[in-house]
Amino acid sequence: MRPNIDISHTLGGRVKDYAEANGLDLSEAYTEVLEAGLEALETQDQQ
Repeated sequence: MRPNIDISHTLGGRVKDYAEANGLDLSEAYTEVLEAGLEALETQDQQ
């Protein structure tokens, strides 16, 4: 379940486009995007 947060229409559209391009439902796309973003932040913090 996604938290109730405000995101811009542009950002939501990008996630929707990602979902469509990769054959994912919207929840799967949000999960992948968030996990990738968190991994990138963790990697960045280690540098």
